[in-house]
Amino acid sequence: MPSSKPIKIGVILMTYGSATTADHVAEYMHHIYKDNVPEGLVEDFAERYRQVGHSPLVEITEKQAELLNEELAGQRNDYIAKAGMLHSAPFIDDAVLACRDAGVQKLVGVILSPQFSSSIMEGYRTSLKTAAQQHGYSEKGVAVAGPWQTEPNFIELLSKRVKESLAKLHKTYGSDVPVVFTTHSLPERVVAKDPSYLTQLQETAEAVVAKLDDPGLEWYRGYQSAGHTPEPWLKPDLVDILADLHDKHNKAVLIIPIQFLADHLEILYDLDIAGGEQCAEYGISYNRIELPNTDPLFITSLAAVTKLAVQELDA
Repeated sequence: MPSSKPIKIGVILMTYGSATTADHVAEYMHHIYKDNVPEGLVEDFAERYRQVGHSPLVEITEKQAELLNEELAGQRNDYIAKAGMLHSAPFIDDAVLACRDAGVQKLVGVILSPQFSSSIMEGYRTSLKTAAQQHGYSEKGVAVAGPWQTEPNFIELLSKRVKESLAKLHKTYGSDVPVVFTTHSLPERVVAKDPSYLTQLQETAEAVVAKLDDPGLEWYRGYQSAGHTPEPWLKPDLVDILADLHDKHNKAVLIIPIQFLADHLEILYDLDIAGGEQCAEYGISYNRIELPNTDPLFITSLAAVTKLAVQELDA
């Protein structure tokens, strides 16, 4: 039977990490690839960082944790939320250590991707559980939240931003403005091992469309940021969708990232710069919704995800 005595729970918001500027790219890539960084990759990404100037991913994630602390204040349990990265500081291990030093008794990890692929995200579980074990936590005292692709507050926020953006675009371009839901591309072999990932992506897009309740809405789902390997990656790529919209004589498009939750390179460069340049070549007005970042509704969503994971710990 669950104890009525409050316990202190650490919440680790886990994401991939990021170089902050072009000067940090080499260190970041070596952490990801160890001694096997593909030739030319550091130079390629350093140039991208020079064009965007700065990636705010780490700062935004830390702010999300700070706001989540405030959102969870006054609950039955005491919470301490920290940001933890796989490939840049503060690392997941740093966050776990900070929780231990603050007297945290149990740990909950929340992966900052609503959709979960075991092939690409198991690293978060492994990193959290390894750090927890090293810092004295039992296996039963650690949980990682499952997929939350249709969490109501998250869907509400996306729908709200799409609706507001379309209302502005319709004043200029009429009702013929298609929307494109984008997510990070993956090698086809990865998805073949875990097709539930694609199902979750589809469920997120369909939940937003249902919330918009616009029978005339033209929408697509595609992929961006394919990796630097010759193997087949998921299609259709955003590049291909924009080419199709050009052939259909669309004058504007609204991009809706549904997996990315904070501004970073894949948004600021891959979409805003590279995608924006392609749209300009086609005579299409490039537009995208603002990411969740630190919106209060998104913080409420994170709190809901956290509470569900805590219920599993208490069961």
